[in-house]
Amino acid sequence: MPIRHCIVHLIDKKPDGTPAVLHARESELAESAAIENMLADLNESYNAKQGKAWGLFHPESGAFPFSGWLKEYLDGSRDFTAFSRVAVEHLQKLMEESNLSVGGHVLFAHYQQGMTDYLAIALLHHSEGVAVTDQLDVTPSRHLDLGQMHLAARINVSEWQNNKQSKQYISFIKGKNGKKVSEYFRDFIGCQEGVDGPGETRTLLKAFSDFVESEDLPEDSAREKTKTLVDYASSQAKLGEPMGLEELSELIDEERPKAFYDHIRNKDYGLSPEIPADKRTLNQFRRFTGRAEGLSISFEAHLLGSKIEYDEEAGTLIIKGLPTSLTDQLKRRN
Repeated sequence: MPIRHCIVHLIDKKPDGTPAVLHARESELAESAAIENMLADLNESYNAKQGKAWGLFHPESGAFPFSGWLKEYLDGSRDFTAFSRVAVEHLQKLMEESNLSVGGHVLFAHYQQGMTDYLAIALLHHSEGVAVTDQLDVTPSRHLDLGQMHLAARINVSEWQNNKQSKQYISFIKGKNGKKVSEYFRDFIGCQEGVDGPGETRTLLKAFSDFVESEDLPEDSAREKTKTLVDYASSQAKLGEPMGLEELSELIDEERPKAFYDHIRNKDYGLSPEIPADKRTLNQFRRFTGRAEGLSISFEAHLLGSKIEYDEEAGTLIIKGLPTSLTDQLKRRN
């Protein structure tokens, strides 16, 4: 992945209300294998993070100036070092206003992956460890702990510049359980959520379940197509890329590559052509299916214990909250 520009600054701040101190680097980092390896590891760790959100910039304003500075840099009226400096000074100010925040090394990296330009920003911390020297001595060692990266964002610069209708060109790590500690970082980027990743993923899985039911697929075929969907979504999430519905449709049924895509469009599920895959939602998606003479049952695993109860000794299922269409049919059975 070609790295266009990369720089690291340090904000020294403790969560005790003391002022944050900025140690700014004067020039960008020179190309090196260490930087390439670091950025590759950072991308891998970022892609693996669950609970990310997708969105777009707020309109540029005094409260959200970041997009304006980024535009000046991309237009050439401000160089990368100056852009990162004004941005990190703004981040320092927001940190001081958030008593819960702690400092760290702030990485800015503008790089290219394939034909796409990205800007990654991450707040990184060190962890203490040990290493073995060439003389076989054990010595203390500090390293960047990318696995504990809790504040980071990635901007698809190409998408932002070339697709004015997009609402998902920014992804950022969302605080667990809505923790306010991450809000100042989201405000620093000036990002608002534009796409509900978990909601979109749930809708896609609902559309897929409806598709499998409408096609009256054999159990083996339904299981195979489910695996295809989950494998594709997981691989896209690992790459940090959205799922393309047309591409997914082609993978699900090679003989009828438009079948699932047409099902989504005809039923009007309201899905965008590309949606981010939410790994936590995907991990909950597993189907139990069974077919006997005159009976076909299929349901998602997460419904067990809530809407569906299984009695192993009696060999029975109790289903709660039946679909309205089914209850209507039962009422009219005479």
